[in-house]
Amino acid sequence: MSNELVFKLKRTPFDENYEPSTNTRLTTNFANLARGESRQSNLRKAIDMINNRFNNLADWDNPTGDRYAVELEIISVDVDIEKNNNYFPIIEVLKTTVVDSKYNKRYEGIVGNSFSSYVRDYDFSVVLLEHNKNKKEFSLPDAYGELHGKLFKAFLNSDVYKENFTKQPVICLSVSSSKVYKRTQNHHPILGIEYEQDEYSLTDDYFAKMGLHVRYFMPKNSVAPLAFYFSGDLLNDYSNIELIATISTMESFQKIYRPEIYNANTAAGKIYQPSLTNQDYSSVQVEYDRVERSQLAINQGKFTETYFIKPYQTILTQWAANYSL
Repeated sequence: MSNELVFKLKRTPFDENYEPSTNTRLTTNFANLARGESRQSNLRKAIDMINNRFNNLADWDNPTGDRYAVELEIISVDVDIEKNNNYFPIIEVLKTTVVDSKYNKRYEGIVGNSFSSYVRDYDFSVVLLEHNKNKKEFSLPDAYGELHGKLFKAFLNSDVYKENFTKQPVICLSVSSSKVYKRTQNHHPILGIEYEQDEYSLTDDYFAKMGLHVRYFMPKNSVAPLAFYFSGDLLNDYSNIELIATISTMESFQKIYRPEIYNANTAAGKIYQPSLTNQDYSSVQVEYDRVERSQLAINQGKFTETYFIKPYQTILTQWAANYSL
């Protein structure tokens, strides 16, 4: 049962004064931006991009294009395996809130958006690499991603989650450069044009073990579809304002992190395969260290193995075997 694990939650504002905590996964988009000499400039530009994109999409009753602003909180989740107040950082997501200056109102946004996990780093950067070392054909280890999926479900099922959030999360990530996406006839007024693919990516399958489905949409004035991971009805469970906040936040981060795809000078066609080697794109003038990010993922995967997986191996294996919703 999920109540065998103890979760605690911390909220940290993401603004121009944000500084990553010692427990923050440093591979997250927002933490990467908040380091170095250009940290404050990076943060201001990223926030401006998010607000401008929000107003671009929420253009009704918004003649000057500055009615709304998006406030972001980093939601950090720790887990106590043995109920002895020894917590391990497990998940980080983003929570949006929309400020309407016209009516001086605040609207709750979606929790999720970005998704970071130490155990995911362990799975992708330690387990998967070790399993395929010196192998001619790529394959997945037995039960790959199952522990992570159950930990995520346990958090969503916990009292801590239910006390803080009224809706299920939506996570919005980049589409996979290894897959081909085909445009459909389906068009949503906010999410935009839907794309489909014939085969799920490794990330899609991994998130499926977390209980999340995936759909791909390219919003108005976007140049590539985004992957939306959700558990309910993406098109009807959330308001226009909620969806726009997620799109504007995550598309802005992707323009910084993957400009070759999301800031390309040519929009995706009817048949589309993303490419990180595309040279026809525009820079967003925000410093982002992709090399450091990939190196940190390996370091943090090994950190997870040392301080979480190995010390609690027996307990985690037994808990996972008995866990059910």
